[in-house]
Amino acid sequence: MDYKYIEQLLERYWQCTTSLEEEQILCAFFRQEEVPAHLLPYKSLFTYRQAASEVGLGKDFDERILAEIERPVTTARRISLRSRLTPLYKAAAVVALMLFIGGGLRHYFDQGGLAGEDAYDTYHDTYTDPTAAYGSVSDALMRVSASLQKSQTHEADSLKPLPENPVQ
Repeated sequence: MDYKYIEQLLERYWQCTTSLEEEQILCAFFRQEEVPAHLLPYKSLFTYRQAASEVGLGKDFDERILAEIERPVTTARRISLRSRLTPLYKAAAVVALMLFIGGGLRHYFDQGGLAGEDAYDTYHDTYTDPTAAYGSVSDALMRVSASLQKSQTHEADSLKPLPENPVQ
């Protein structure tokens, strides 16, 4: 089949000298199922209008756009005066705690609380004889030792197993 007329129309189309009727002839030709191989590259150029007319937005397009536009409005929540002042209360409590601790430490240091040069000046020996001091310390340690031994014997007694037949 001879396609000279279509090729002439294409040449005039590239030169922009075709009329609207001639362009419609080209569009009708390229809408056919069978187009020659040497004219096949031009088919998409003339069938784009038909393909573009078939493309649509979809049935749910309006619903999706309206859903994006009309997002639910969030309302401001009411804040009570108490919840508004809670951070201030916390800060006041921290300041009061720091003042309380600072006052206590100042009183402690003013009374000579930590052992230092002031405490060394106020130190007085209770014994003037070292042998009497040694005897007093050894007596106290003997009492502590006796108490520990007594508690160990009571502890050993409490760990003994109970008799099988208790007294009835």
